[in-house]
Amino acid sequence: MTPTLRTLAAGLLLSTATTALAQQAPIVLPGAPGAAPRVIDEDEATRLSDTRFSPADVKFMQDMIVHHQQAVDLAALVEGRSNNSDIVAIAGRIDASQADEIAFMREWLAERGQPAAMQHHAGMDHAAHHLMMGMATPAQVAELGTLESTAFDRLFLQLMVRHHGGAIDMVETLHDQPGTAYDPVMFEFTNDLVKEQQAEIDRMNAILAELSDDPRANLAAGFRDAEEAISNLRLVAALPKPTGFYDPENPAQLAPRIAEDAEADEAGDLVDTARPDIREEEDEDGNPRFGERGSLLSFANTDMAFSGDLLVAGNYHGFNVYRLGDDGIPQLASSIVCPGGQGDVSIAGDLLLMSVQDSRARKDCGLQGIESNISDERFRGLRIFDISDVTRPRQVGQVQTCRGSHTHSIVSADDQRLVVYNSGTSYVRDDRELPGCFERGGDNTALFSIDVIEIPLADPAAARIVDSPRIFAQDGRIAGLWRGGDHGEGTQETRVTDQCHDITVFPSLNLAAGACSGNGIILDIADPLAPKRLDDVTDTGFAYWHSATFNNDGTKVLFTDEWGGGGRPRCQAGDPMTWGANAIYAIEDGKLAFRSLYKLPAPQSDVENCVAHNGSIIPVPGRDIFVQAWYQGGISVIDFTDAENPFEIAYFDRGPVDADQLITGGYWSAYWYNGRIYATEISRGLDVFALSPSEFLTAEEIAAAEAAQYDGGVFNPQTQTQVSWPEAAIASAAASRKGG
Repeated sequence: MTPTLRTLAAGLLLSTATTALAQQAPIVLPGAPGAAPRVIDEDEATRLSDTRFSPADVKFMQDMIVHHQQAVDLAALVEGRSNNSDIVAIAGRIDASQADEIAFMREWLAERGQPAAMQHHAGMDHAAHHLMMGMATPAQVAELGTLESTAFDRLFLQLMVRHHGGAIDMVETLHDQPGTAYDPVMFEFTNDLVKEQQAEIDRMNAILAELSDDPRANLAAGFRDAEEAISNLRLVAALPKPTGFYDPENPAQLAPRIAEDAEADEAGDLVDTARPDIREEEDEDGNPRFGERGSLLSFANTDMAFSGDLLVAGNYHGFNVYRLGDDGIPQLASSIVCPGGQGDVSIAGDLLLMSVQDSRARKDCGLQGIESNISDERFRGLRIFDISDVTRPRQVGQVQTCRGSHTHSIVSADDQRLVVYNSGTSYVRDDRELPGCFERGGDNTALFSIDVIEIPLADPAAARIVDSPRIFAQDGRIAGLWRGGDHGEGTQETRVTDQCHDITVFPSLNLAAGACSGNGIILDIADPLAPKRLDDVTDTGFAYWHSATFNNDGTKVLFTDEWGGGGRPRCQAGDPMTWGANAIYAIEDGKLAFRSLYKLPAPQSDVENCVAHNGSIIPVPGRDIFVQAWYQGGISVIDFTDAENPFEIAYFDRGPVDADQLITGGYWSAYWYNGRIYATEISRGLDVFALSPSEFLTAEEIAAAEAAQYDGGVFNPQTQTQVSWPEAAIASAAASRKGG
């Protein structure tokens, strides 16, 4: 035997001997502290280490059986109560699919020696336990049983949308827990369940919209020729985007449709309508499929500012300056290309301020962008332009900030300086690019603060950040407000309060309202350099506190919730009316007192991004009227004079940009200025509206609003001034409300 073979053989003998000894050694289960250890056999040891399913998996299956059974029970109510073929078909699918899935889940539990029903603790309310999963309450089920025809159809669909959404939430909750759904069969089942439930939700939302008698429901799609619905407004002008502010080859920014053809490349070609041999590839429901590329915001219209006869409309690509004619119709004066994203604007004298947040933005307004992670050429912050010659604006200052500038507010202006609050909502840039910027720097972090910027009018290039106050601090902690997460069973997931999206200032009242991601707050700004928080609130239905608007006397504030970030369809018929809504508060002794919620009442489709967005007060003396943009939900005018009972008095809406795919579009902002409503349409252009007399608003009240006088003749979206009226206009409006 060679030395090598002898060594190998010896190793094998040693290995065999070691294995034999290991098998004879005891397997011990220590038990709890103080308990005697127990020797167990290898079968028990194997069972103890079996991680093919967890207690959470078992609980999920047990809960889902109960959940599915209610769906089957609700579906059984359809027969004899509805003659809608779509409803009957949905009920049939629910009965067949969920009954089969109940059988599968029972079998899965039985194979693992687990009971099909949970063992509830004494005193536990079984109905309350399952309410969090979107299940209907006993009262709702009883009410459904009393209805017929369209009334039955509406409630059935509303309950089932919520019910299916609860099932999706259950899966997401399960998958968020470590060690769950490792069983391949269960993992596949839960993922299929989400796909099936979401597809059914989409179908039911579409049917719900068809049942609506609101003229805005089910408008035909089109980029330039969408169907329109209007009430108590008059469309005065619809201006397309100026040249250079859209892609002429794809003005609607549509994603490419994937072609089904042997000659199509692997990535999927755009469908060529001149080629009949190329067909659009469809999903399992027969809908066309699109490439991964979504709609771009490179040319998106954003916010507006007004001064005298000037209207400046911001854009991700720069801004456009218009002159307003005597009829209020804008005439383009100049287009300024300066890419950088966001593009929110304000005007102070001959200065224009613009928020910039994108990482591609350059100091020199160049079009080439920036590729490197760290660059001396990158600009993220507040740009300052001299617009004394509106045809040739000049960039005269820049203020770099750690998180860019998403929005800004001019809080103080005199003949010496401007004081501006800046809100950045993007990532914290690297300290090597801008010294002092840290995301995880303890109390030195760039999070949990706003920027106070001072701009010397004599030398805008010397503008700088003078402070970054910790307006969210509480009890010595800079992160003193909402910490992120939901508010309990069945509530919204609310973002952590580490930034403000908008801060609306009311300098004459020394008051500001901040919509600050997880909280709504009000601030004392008597010293504009040192704002102090007076009060803060949260709401169980708010996902992201977005913007704030005071009424004219500063006794109320209306906050908006941008649930879904503005790019999702959050106004579908089955969506909660308390999510993605407005929250109206009274201000009493420096505290916020909740009064009501309001959400756009018209259902939108699954290809229309829709949620509460920017608006302004329409200055009708003696009333609180608000015009608001809802993205592809259109614009809505509401009366919140009675803060507990707001209601809609006028609206305008277009059909979706495209019938098959969701394109980020619709109205970014809608503001009243000098007798007209101006609304920036993200993808289409700029619209101008006039109010029409109606049962809700008299001609005299509209005339009074048109006669309203703004301090300095300037309107900046996040700087409110008290409006005044001629005495005759006030008297005429008041008399008209009394029928005089």
